[in-house]
Amino acid sequence: MKYFDAHAHYDDFKFDEDRDELLKNIYNSGVKRIVSAGYSLKGSKLGVELANNFSFIYTTVGISPNDINDNYVNEIEQIENLVKQGNKKILAIGEIGLDYHYDTDKELQKKVFIKQIEIANKYKLPIVIHTRDAVMDTLKIIKENIVKKKGIFHCCPHNRELVKEALKMDYYISFGGTVTFKNSKNAEEIVKMVPLDRFVTETDCPYLAPEPVRGTRNDSRNLKYIVKKLAEFKGLSEDEIAKSAYENAKRVYELED
Repeated sequence: MKYFDAHAHYDDFKFDEDRDELLKNIYNSGVKRIVSAGYSLKGSKLGVELANNFSFIYTTVGISPNDINDNYVNEIEQIENLVKQGNKKILAIGEIGLDYHYDTDKELQKKVFIKQIEIANKYKLPIVIHTRDAVMDTLKIIKENIVKKKGIFHCCPHNRELVKEALKMDYYISFGGTVTFKNSKNAEEIVKMVPLDRFVTETDCPYLAPEPVRGTRNDSRNLKYIVKKLAEFKGLSEDEIAKSAYENAKRVYELED
């Protein structure tokens, strides 16, 4: 069985001490493709560096709603410059979106989100969306600012309306460790809502480690626990789930074999 981690953060400082050795072990465990997603200018640059150094790693570039600072205009320009270089390992613009969990400037988040959607459309790339406590505004923006290549709702919240509308607009739903949490509301119902050809799997590591390793440093080898839970919810084999997730991620990111 082979796995595709559609969203991870191997640029994170929590991997500084053993990153290279860990990534080799992950590949040997059956995780054959990883997208190390950008979320800040620094993280995006490190993601590109990782993708250039490891054949099985790809990346996305973007500024997340939690990483917008006073220099955002210049940083967005630099994000576009990364894309302009034509590096085929850059698969999407992301993670981008809205996060109202903290007391932040909502209008600025919307502005930065829309600007990065424009970059995605300009360079014919999909987007990777982060949304938290901002479902209706997120949906409003992607309905009013049509994304030509669609993309993925990363670590998708278990919200019926969000998933229903996202699927209508041809987005993919990404499931991570939260589907395994004992206190995760609606997880089974949401998993069953998503067709077999419209989901991907992710770890969002080093965060959100799934049960039974919740609370530890997460890495892509834990995809097996997510796949197991999805198989349980859908009444399918783990092999069917892993295979579907792998093929779906290839499709949305436009990767060849």
